[in-house]
Amino acid sequence: MPDRITALHKLSQIARAEVEAVAAEGFGPTRPNNTHIHLPPNFSAFDSVAEAVEMAAAEGLRVLGVSNYYDYTVYDELARRAHEAAIFPLFGTEIICLQEDLVAAKIRINDPANPGKMYICGKGISRFAPLSPEAAALLQAIRDKDSLRMRQMVERLGEVFAEAGFDAELDERQVIEMVVRRHGCPFETVYLQERHIAQAFQERMAERLQPSEQAAVLRKAYGTEPTAPLDNAVEVQNEIRSRLMKAGKPGYVPETFVDYGHARQLILALGGIPCYPVLADGVVPHCEFEATPEAVVKRLREYEVRCAEFIPNRNAPQVLREYVLALRKAGIVVTAGTEHNTRDRIPLTPACKGAKPLPEDVAAYFWEGACVVAAHQWRRVRGESGFVDETGSPSDPSLNAEERIRRFAVEGSALIESFARLAP
Repeated sequence: MPDRITALHKLSQIARAEVEAVAAEGFGPTRPNNTHIHLPPNFSAFDSVAEAVEMAAAEGLRVLGVSNYYDYTVYDELARRAHEAAIFPLFGTEIICLQEDLVAAKIRINDPANPGKMYICGKGISRFAPLSPEAAALLQAIRDKDSLRMRQMVERLGEVFAEAGFDAELDERQVIEMVVRRHGCPFETVYLQERHIAQAFQERMAERLQPSEQAAVLRKAYGTEPTAPLDNAVEVQNEIRSRLMKAGKPGYVPETFVDYGHARQLILALGGIPCYPVLADGVVPHCEFEATPEAVVKRLREYEVRCAEFIPNRNAPQVLREYVLALRKAGIVVTAGTEHNTRDRIPLTPACKGAKPLPEDVAAYFWEGACVVAAHQWRRVRGESGFVDETGSPSDPSLNAEERIRRFAVEGSALIESFARLAP
């Protein structure tokens, strides 16, 4: 036995006979769960995996899913700590892609500021340790495009600040090293995001300049008065990002993403379920791609996506319910998370906008979705057919969508209970 508990090892140990015995007791009650957060070295509210798992345990979560960008080495520690806390770990990925035809048509998908730009997730991935040659090649193409843009963005932002009277003396390597020091992660696992860069420049200013000097630099860089309080690092970082790094701003570098087909192919090569993050009333007016519940159902069928995810703190309860019920009625599994991709430390238990509780039927569907993903992940680890097959199609065409969802949900609920019994 290896000294460490790998991300997939504990799952492979759970016997089908044990799961079937628990499943015979029926589908369990709705449990608190979260299928989408980010952990370091991704930009995260958490400084460590331990912090996230401790918070999840304190809130009574039974499932915790991570959807990191472009590197999955942190999933071993997640698996170990989640196992110790009797929390079932879900492994996922998030990818940004671009649909050129929708750019030309000016159709916003789930990024309200950029037509054609799509966030797409992979749920229940199981082929990341090691990566297959196909997955490695697909992932490297994404890493290369993204890393080049981040390198250029550090350089561009450095020029903007230098013109404003402050030489931050930062390059890509130094920004990565700041992430390494903060989180204790290996250098090669860090793939920079815009938030990392904004944080690096804000921290460098705070180290070297007095508040009055920082205000003067920001005023010149923005071309207007800064509004974020200088004693609130998170707000200053967010303002740097919004005023300097977005499209049309002086520190912006054009985005070069793969298309949806590439992203979907990677998710399937990783053994996952393609999953669409729904924004809904997270922006008003709604993005055209998902303007109504019926519209997003139609689009997801066209894109052959059988799972959708919500970040409910963006949504009013009634709007969330309308979208969730429409998707679920259409045979699309639904899940929910919180992202935790800013420094704001909000609860891990998903809730609606204004901290309003999830409608009961919505919470039940989110638990069902978490159970489906858990069963898919476990089956694929064992070399069995999952909720979708290698092409993203339903793995058992003899079942209708409702029967398939129910079968995987019951199995996943039993699996999560069985996993908890393995805890030390």
